[in-house]
Amino acid sequence: PGMIIGPEPTTDRFEIISYGKEDGKIPGNVLAVDSKKPYRKLQEFGGVFLSRFEGSETNSDVLKSISLVDTPGILAGEKQSISRGYDFTGVLRWFAERADRIILLFDAHKLDISDEFKSAIEAIKNQEDKIRIILNKADMMTHQQLMRVYGALMWSLSKILHTPEVARVYVGSFWSKPLQFDGNRELFEAEQDDLVKDLQGLPRFATIRKMNDLIKRTRSVHVHAQMLSYLRKQMPAIGKSSKKKEIIKNLDKHYRNIQSEFGISAADLPDVDVMRSKLEKYDFSKFPTLKKEQEKGLESVLSDDITRVMQLLPHEEAGKSETEKTVAGGVFTKENMPVGTGILAGKGEKGWVVARERSSYDEVFNSLEQTDGKITGTVARKELLKSKLPNSELGKIWRLADIDRDGYLDIDEFALAKYLVRLKLAGHELP
Repeated sequence: PGMIIGPEPTTDRFEIISYGKEDGKIPGNVLAVDSKKPYRKLQEFGGVFLSRFEGSETNSDVLKSISLVDTPGILAGEKQSISRGYDFTGVLRWFAERADRIILLFDAHKLDISDEFKSAIEAIKNQEDKIRIILNKADMMTHQQLMRVYGALMWSLSKILHTPEVARVYVGSFWSKPLQFDGNRELFEAEQDDLVKDLQGLPRFATIRKMNDLIKRTRSVHVHAQMLSYLRKQMPAIGKSSKKKEIIKNLDKHYRNIQSEFGISAADLPDVDVMRSKLEKYDFSKFPTLKKEQEKGLESVLSDDITRVMQLLPHEEAGKSETEKTVAGGVFTKENMPVGTGILAGKGEKGWVVARERSSYDEVFNSLEQTDGKITGTVARKELLKSKLPNSELGKIWRLADIDRDGYLDIDEFALAKYLVRLKLAGHELP
């Protein structure tokens, strides 16, 4: 309700889309002071941001299980020089820390990553386990063009995320319009199914993700406490101001000392440039010293308390209804045409689906050595091994095809076996 969907500059707000019995809009200032909503901390980003923040409520089954956050469109070109008037990347970071899933949306025909988009990705890259990427409008390209675009996207993102493996990318055309190039229809359908399954399972594992965030925060508290204790010890009785300036200037060297002294991984330390700017405001001599009993307490939270809570999670999940465990409604309720595929091909149709390709199977069968109109397991094995399927799969196929369990295959059973081999080679699962 109230949202204007289209090219920029229509998407200029942070929009919270949630469930409500009646359609309506809630201004950002109201959301930020509502004690029943989790947005009170957003007041620190100021009035300009709150004027660009609002909520939309609508009666949708999908929103009974999840809430969505739609971010403003990313500025590109000369518009990047225009200030938004608030800490855009800071707001993104705030939402990213609390979200269960982060989706980066790219148009296949517009892969340019602007400076603002780059800073936005860098702001959330510490949440890489939550990030998924969508390459949208891929139907506008041929198969060859799509492969090139996909490779270019991977290369660009790897430069920003600084990881050898980029997050899962879903390729498709995620709207209801006809496909312009439908050569990749099966790929698009499979990708959409995978994306829907990923999002559909979010409520089921929400508690586990919260526990994961709690563990990360506890470790971060431990690291920060060790760091502040180290900085306190570096301060002399006289010349504190000059020593503080020296530490901030050479903070990267002190980071190496902290890693060595406390056995901390470099990846667990906060960004050195961010830390420099924050340390400017504090008197190092007033930092608390980390006591051994405090350190043991933090270690006990990780090793004992969280372990006990994790043991309670299966009982909590068992008490939830199916509607609480998965997302339902809309695109999450899949509706297919009554046409079987794979092992269900021919469902509801007259005749045996294997008979469509029976002539080629019978020709092979008649060329094989037979005993009373049947072939032995040894003969069948030699023929089926030509498919190069593993023995485990061929064993399943033999079990399904040998209907009378006599250890032989007649002409009908052999045709079924060959049909099942073809299905498996096409990527379908066996029953």
